[in-house]
Amino acid sequence: MLKTDLNSEPETEVDLTTELEKKQDLDSTPSNKVRPCDAEDIDLIRRAFWFGHRLHQGQKRRSGEPYIAHPIAVATLLRDLGADAETIAAGFLHDVIEDTDITAEMLSTEFGSEVSALVDGVTKLSKYNFSSKTAQQAENFRRMFLAMAKDIRVIVVKLADRLHNMRTLEFMPEDKQKQIAEETMQIFAPLANRLGIWHFKWELEDLSFKYLDRESYRYIQDLVQAKRTEREAEIAQSIDIL
Repeated sequence: MLKTDLNSEPETEVDLTTELEKKQDLDSTPSNKVRPCDAEDIDLIRRAFWFGHRLHQGQKRRSGEPYIAHPIAVATLLRDLGADAETIAAGFLHDVIEDTDITAEMLSTEFGSEVSALVDGVTKLSKYNFSSKTAQQAENFRRMFLAMAKDIRVIVVKLADRLHNMRTLEFMPEDKQKQIAEETMQIFAPLANRLGIWHFKWELEDLSFKYLDRESYRYIQDLVQAKRTEREAEIAQSIDIL
């Protein structure tokens, strides 16, 4: 049972929501698509953060860092995509139904039916694990995901969740790394492609390849590094000539 006061707020501010208020700085974000936020949006995002912060208090990720670091990363990815306030709030809250005593009904009371439906949708998608190796079954699974998500923003939140999990996959056991990487390559990268979120697709594929074929990944990485070193040397030489 929850023993913390979910409606009280510590005195310290949150970097993410504070940054959202600074509209003049929004063009410095990776995508230049961040939506301007009015006071109501900022209030929703801030409340979602503190709500999730308290619910995940004491929980740790496999890396040892506080669990809230993951929802913050997911919400930041969504912000950089230009997501609306409800989607960013869902990013902060996407694991609370699965990992705490909070229900969709409780979320609806606190944040409204829209945010609650997004979080509930992500939770339902998270219950399915893909294990097939055939292309047709992978396509069927992707179609099922899209059909289950009545709101496409559910898929977007899930993609952001998967991307951050892939970025921190090194802390998982090796057998789980390969299983998750295979699922990411077969299901989530193609979904990102289908939705036109190209930089998600590319990074999901790169990270999956890293765990599915380590030797080839390192070989390509070494080639890229060698080329980079060669180019830097050529540039330095050109500067010296000038």
